[in-house]
Amino acid sequence: MTSRVYDLIVVGGGPAGACAAAEAASRGMRVALLEKQILPRHKTCGGGMPMVMSSLLRDFAPGAVVEANVTMMRHTYDFADPVLAPINPNSSEPELSLWMVQRPLFDNLLCERASGLGVEVLDGVSVRSVEVEADRVEVRAEHAGGSWTGTARCVVGADGANGIVARHAGLRRKRAIAIGMEVELPHAWGSAHPDVRRDVLHLEYGAVNRGYAWVFPKADHLNVGAGVFRGYEADASNSGVREELQRAILSYLKMLEVPFDPSEMKFHAHPLPIWNGREQLSTTDGTILLAGDAAGLINPFFGDGILHAVKSGIIAAECAAVSTTQQYTRKIHDEFAANFDAALRLAKFFYQWPGLCYRHGVHRPGATRTATRLLCGDALFTNLTGRAMRRLRSALAGSQP
Repeated sequence: MTSRVYDLIVVGGGPAGACAAAEAASRGMRVALLEKQILPRHKTCGGGMPMVMSSLLRDFAPGAVVEANVTMMRHTYDFADPVLAPINPNSSEPELSLWMVQRPLFDNLLCERASGLGVEVLDGVSVRSVEVEADRVEVRAEHAGGSWTGTARCVVGADGANGIVARHAGLRRKRAIAIGMEVELPHAWGSAHPDVRRDVLHLEYGAVNRGYAWVFPKADHLNVGAGVFRGYEADASNSGVREELQRAILSYLKMLEVPFDPSEMKFHAHPLPIWNGREQLSTTDGTILLAGDAAGLINPFFGDGILHAVKSGIIAAECAAVSTTQQYTRKIHDEFAANFDAALRLAKFFYQWPGLCYRHGVHRPGATRTATRLLCGDALFTNLTGRAMRRLRSALAGSQP
């Protein structure tokens, strides 16, 4: 079969892959974007992202997919001691918010955007091999109609936590894998606790060991989930962990007086490849690059990854366009490493002592605003972790006999 020739092949149609493909095409590169499933496809994810996404996707029309604009957070510990706090307590500060989207719709919009820029988007295509041959990479794949082969100077692996590109490139052999579980629950607004509103995001810190639970509002439903964010790779297949997450979700719904029928609920679990320190994210010759979840770019404190996926995809495309792919790992580390390392230090303390951190951290005036600034990249863990750790350690010392 004749091999198709490209400047760049991107594997994975999520935010990292779609944005890498779009950016490369906008720079005049011939690009193929391969997605394993038929678009639009289901994607397990809470679907929350900071509104600063619009600064990266300047032609992005949020009205097409943003179903709720969150400006409040409601925090609880063991489903008690609630704190309902505004993201923007001071009108003199820049207004921030969090956008809630459904990932199938959001990802499909990004792929359509890439197609409009000239990317050849191929869905329902499963990659079987990725091999470097001289100065090019050959990608072999299968689809319902047969086989597909393409070559390119560079391949971006944006195919998620268990992606084939990283395995074939010999990258990310030691990963930190956490686990998340969620339910998409149809909801009639006004039928639950008064704080269950389209502008309120809910977070619960005591129901999950080494993690938290959440309720994200959407247009006509709730995304209710729980995750272990200081986990171990074995947790992803541990039935006890999954049962714990399922119990947390059901307990959250009961606490918030949300009507639900357990027999009609479908639980979706998924791996979370969280940041666990600096590692090589590209082959030494720069022919294969990893982006998004495939690169482990999930914040180890919050467990969020969409913004980081988009940023890494754009960086990968920029490197491919100007032939600096051998510098890709350094550029990713320059963008994320120091901040994520600081987030990891704080996460290890927070998830070991969540009750103390709730009383002396989450309860503090301005904590919700600070959390949102961290999610937006408007504030950095590198500037906050040291001070927060000193305050929390002092509180811990004072609480011990």
